[in-house]
Amino acid sequence: MALTLVEASKLSNDSLLTGVIETIALESPILQRLPFVEIVGNGLTYNRENAAPSASFYDVGDDWDESTPTFTQATATLKILGGDADVDNFLKSTRSNIQDLEAAVVQLKAKAVQALFDDTFVNGDDGVDPLSFDGIDVLCAAGQSVSMGTNGAVLTLAKLDEMIDKVRGGKPELLLMSRRTRRTLNELARASGGFLEADRDQFGHMVQYYDGVPIGICDYISDAKTVGTSNDCSTIYAMQFGEGALSGLTAPGGLTVDRVGNLETKDASRVRVKWYAGLALFNSVKLARLTGVRAA
Repeated sequence: MALTLVEASKLSNDSLLTGVIETIALESPILQRLPFVEIVGNGLTYNRENAAPSASFYDVGDDWDESTPTFTQATATLKILGGDADVDNFLKSTRSNIQDLEAAVVQLKAKAVQALFDDTFVNGDDGVDPLSFDGIDVLCAAGQSVSMGTNGAVLTLAKLDEMIDKVRGGKPELLLMSRRTRRTLNELARASGGFLEADRDQFGHMVQYYDGVPIGICDYISDAKTVGTSNDCSTIYAMQFGEGALSGLTAPGGLTVDRVGNLETKDASRVRVKWYAGLALFNSVKLARLTGVRAA
């Protein structure tokens, strides 16, 4: 069973760990929705569905044609991400009357872990950095990519719809884009005589929707990609989540907070936020992208 970080935090009675998970999920539309599958071992080898089998009508006595689905065997490995947070014992003893110093320091470290995961979720490439995992830009199949043109172009609703239609088996569960692209989409909606739908999520934040699909903002989607002769291009991603779609991978226990304890060389205690995590795309038609999106 795949659980999001938010749901997993409900199963923990460690207030520090729960606070870290809530901090991470609060800042990330990705981690609010991405389910994680626990795996035993350091990786997962799975078959990614490429093409479904076909069926035909036959007359009496006809020879039947055999058709089988095709798969690509893929391997996703868990990577180690995290960091240490040192809390000075003197400051903890004398300056925690207004705010819990340890909680504040660990919270900042949790935000750093969230930022690293979000960045890698989009841009990760273990061919460039073997310590990281492949992100959605690498995992997206060539046939699931829609282009705005040889040199890119300003976003149109028709192209956005074309990209959304690339995701099969239901609507996408998230449209992920940059802030600049979201502003362009708002302009397009107003120009067409309407507005993007909006509602509050489980954290009380206002979320916009396009055609019923929630819009997530990711600051790690570049607005300066080069497409043809243009160097001001961005990308929009559409995805479905789940064990048969796009899913995170994690070691048993998920995100953990370890109290390393007092340090030998300085008067401080150390807390380690760590996570053995990865990403797997079980079906290529559950992820699509629109490239070459230029500024309006």
